[in-house]
This record gives sequence, structure tokens and C-alpha cells, in this order.
Amino acid sequence: MSGKRYTEAKITVPKFCEEEGFYTTKQRSYNMSQIRGKNTKPEILLKKALWHAGLRHRSNKQKLPGKPDIAFLKYKLLIFIDGAFWHGYDWENRKESIKSNRAFWMPKIERNRQRDREINQHYVQKGWTVLRIWDFEVKRENIDALIDRIRKEKEKVQKRKI
Repeated sequence: MSGKRYTEAKITVPKFCEEEGFYTTKQRSYNMSQIRGKNTKPEILLKKALWHAGLRHRSNKQKLPGKPDIAFLKYKLLIFIDGAFWHGYDWENRKESIKSNRAFWMPKIERNRQRDREINQHYVQKGWTVLRIWDFEVKRENIDALIDRIRKEKEKVQKRKI
């Protein structure tokens, strides 16, 4: 997707450093360093459930734009498991709850949301189906209902191919 044209103006995110006026404690810095980008608990839980349900997939396809968490390449079906904070769940209502370093976090999360839209649009234009699942849905929701939702999407794609 390099060299692509954006459909909306790209949001610029300031660099998080003291020169930019952003300060953090050593404990906060350590906590943030422990946040993983792949193999998170919700991701592992969903992957195991899919595997036990007989739905074979690939994980973290690095060559695919946006690095989907789960890919059914044969069916052109991708699943992203998005963190509620990082991807702005219920953003219009929750953005006011950010109190510290707003000048960094607001554009950071808005750019993440913008990138998600761009990635979705990229795949849809190429005939892929994209499912975005919130991390808390995997934890809270009945995992069987989530598996059924994925299985139904897979079946829809299969019917379109016939």
C-alpha cells in the first residue's frame, strides 16, 4: 500500500518525547512498553477457539497490509482484533475521558481509526471481506457466538465464489 493516495487528509501525530512537551513517569513508560501488538490474550483465545471449531487459518500475515490478526486466504476473509483504547471504541463519547497528553493521544487514536478505514477500503476494493472485532468482545461475548459469526461470514464468501 505504499505510495497510495489517501481518501481523506492524513492525520499527523506528534512525536511522543519531552522536546514536544509530552512527559511520562518511569512506571507509565514501563506499562506502555509491555503492551503487545500481536499474540494478545484476546487474539490467542479466538485463534484457539477457531482451531477447535475446525476453522483453519493463518496468523499475523506480515505481507498483507495492516497485518491482519487472522486470515482465511482461500476465502479472502480477514479478521482484525482491535484494542478498545488504541482503535477508539465509542470514540465520540470516550475521547473526552482522556485527560493527560491529549495533544498526543487525540491525533494518535484518530490516526489509528483513519488507518483502519483505509485498510478496510483497500481490502474491500480487492474483493476481500474484513471483520473487525473489539478485544472486549472476545473476552466478554460468548465465544461460540463469535465463532458462529465468523463461520457465517465464511459461508457468505463461499456462496459468492460459486
